[in-house]
Amino acid sequence: MKYIHKMDETEKQVGVFLELRKRLQSGHLVLSPDLAKSASEVDVSCGPSCLQIKTPGSLVDVQLPVGVSVVADSCREVPGAARDGLHMRLQLNSDHVTEVVPSLIESLKAQKSYWFACQSCGESVLMERVFLRVLPLPGGNWNTLVDDWCCHPDPFANRKLLPRKEDCLLGDTFILLNWDCESSETMTKEPKTTDTLISQDKDLKQKSKQNDKVICKSCGALLGEAISPDTLKLYITEVTVRLCEENENPSVHNRSLYVENVIAARLVELSTTQSTFRFSVQDPSGKAYILLWLLNTDTLLVSSMETSICSSALISSQDSSCTEHKSQEASSVIKVLYLPCLKSQHQDVIDAWEKNIGVHQIPLPRKTCHDVLEILSRSTATLPPSMRTMNAFQATFMKL
Repeated sequence: MKYIHKMDETEKQVGVFLELRKRLQSGHLVLSPDLAKSASEVDVSCGPSCLQIKTPGSLVDVQLPVGVSVVADSCREVPGAARDGLHMRLQLNSDHVTEVVPSLIESLKAQKSYWFACQSCGESVLMERVFLRVLPLPGGNWNTLVDDWCCHPDPFANRKLLPRKEDCLLGDTFILLNWDCESSETMTKEPKTTDTLISQDKDLKQKSKQNDKVICKSCGALLGEAISPDTLKLYITEVTVRLCEENENPSVHNRSLYVENVIAARLVELSTTQSTFRFSVQDPSGKAYILLWLLNTDTLLVSSMETSICSSALISSQDSSCTEHKSQEASSVIKVLYLPCLKSQHQDVIDAWEKNIGVHQIPLPRKTCHDVLEILSRSTATLPPSMRTMNAFQATFMKL
């Protein structure tokens, strides 16, 4: 299965690519050959919070966050750059701090009333859950280190860490809840809009003693697993949550963008709290699906790169006008390298990462693993060809 679109001889990338690094105070501008062939054809002007890029075929206004500006007359052509476009460097002034929206793992608090909804359809699946305790679970490889902590036999051998009633245990990409419908006050008040919308799909239970899958009765989307008769495991990529005191109903977000935002936010949080930058996205069986290497979290990105089949197109395949005026807004992103583990030609890299205890595990449903790989691949396809790979890995950006 192919995940990255490869251009043939009749196709080419047209548009503008701008990567701004706030910590390095620098930027990288790439213009496709159809827009400009030399620096003398490009006029870059700067404002307090904007950047204007003028070429013979286009005019692009880039809106920058408050606190970010480009140093006037700092744009210079990069000598000996790749032939996939005109590469230019520019200098940046920035005192802007990226505010990352906290993920579900970081936002849940004790003594608060929450309402959980299916991310796919927006239907409520758990209402008015108040947690007396919200506790983090140990790291994914904690059990392998117990022998170094204890001078006696492992007291946790063959035991699972399960939540008590009114507990919420936080994993890296999932939460564990006590599933006690009979004693739930919410079930008594709203029996049709609470746990009745979640069901155990026992037909999907396999002989290998895998956990029952938990699905949304409204749309059939997989939400998590039932890891014991009383314990519910929900993945943060499959549910949305809000405080019950909020009046708005849970909204259905674009699935692809929601997954991208959630994964990007968790990579930033884990890299900050645990000083780890290499991750292994795994399916429920523990098999590695994607290797991720977080490079930086301080990037602002503007990209209008598109694939054009018509060789005479100046801007895009949808618009063949001689001059086009576009307005773009710089988005906060993270830059990552990734390596698919399916039928990979770099098995030595995969084996080395699997043996490295510094690689953090990111468990996700298998379908979501596939969704993440497609998101990464689509983003890679929008980059200038010379910026798509680094050694064995592919490069991409994820929106925060």
